[in-house]
Amino acid sequence: MKSLIRLTRPHQWIKNAFIFMPMFFGGALTNTASIVNSIIAFLAYSFAASSIYCYNDIIDVEDDRRHSEKCKRPIASGAITVGQGYAIMLMMFSLSMAMVYTLGDRATDLGCVIAAYYVLDIAYCRLLKRYAIVDVCVLSFGFVLRILAGSAATGITASHWLVLMTFLLTLLLGFAKRRDDVMRMMKTGEAPRHNTHRYNLSFINQAVTITASVTVVCYIMYTISPELAARPYSEYIYLTTIFVILGLLRYIQLAEVDDATGDPTRLLYKDRFLQAVIILWVLSYVMILYGGAIRL
Repeated sequence: MKSLIRLTRPHQWIKNAFIFMPMFFGGALTNTASIVNSIIAFLAYSFAASSIYCYNDIIDVEDDRRHSEKCKRPIASGAITVGQGYAIMLMMFSLSMAMVYTLGDRATDLGCVIAAYYVLDIAYCRLLKRYAIVDVCVLSFGFVLRILAGSAATGITASHWLVLMTFLLTLLLGFAKRRDDVMRMMKTGEAPRHNTHRYNLSFINQAVTITASVTVVCYIMYTISPELAARPYSEYIYLTTIFVILGLLRYIQLAEVDDATGDPTRLLYKDRFLQAVIILWVLSYVMILYGGAIRL
């Protein structure tokens, strides 16, 4: 069971929280139907993601065995065979489709988004991850698909600002993760990925700075956008920019000072500063945008 959990990586499901963003930013946080549909979409997407993790470990088994950390993965270590890996992959995908089916009228839209994600990630595992910059962009587009999955499940159209912010933020995280690969290559002399030699610290540091800057600008533009201004109690949303800036600065500090961004998900689980900033951002956003509506 422990090997199964490690293979399917449920701790990575936190990435699929982006599915709740259309509901959250769309002002439907108090709508029961939207909440239920978003949870179903979250589970469906999570099972599909676990299926892809299985496939990734099967495809990368030889490379993982040569990696100092990835050699401990269930398939690379031999705890789970390749055949069992394929069986678990199919099981996870079947669970995903079963969850999609429960959405009724919205099942087709959500199913199409998950299918697009599945095809894109298989292409990533097989080929696209070999190309620098393309690999990070593909991963970022995967998060955009999570936003679209939330929209498909709830019927809430995602703001173009939300789509842009999601792409930019995850692009930043992707580049920071590649920075860890470059640091590892500099220490060991061996590239952790096929395309690591196409990155260096100077390029990645500049890429992180650019994407972080544009992300902040994009968020500020969202907070003063006409679509948000038209909603009640939104005139102070711009104040939440403080927490966005703090969060980005903290992440850049961890990346460029502490060299600690190899796994952004694990970092989020461990770093109390980031956790505090995210909680404060969520609370302030909810209090400003939803406070008046809840009191009514």
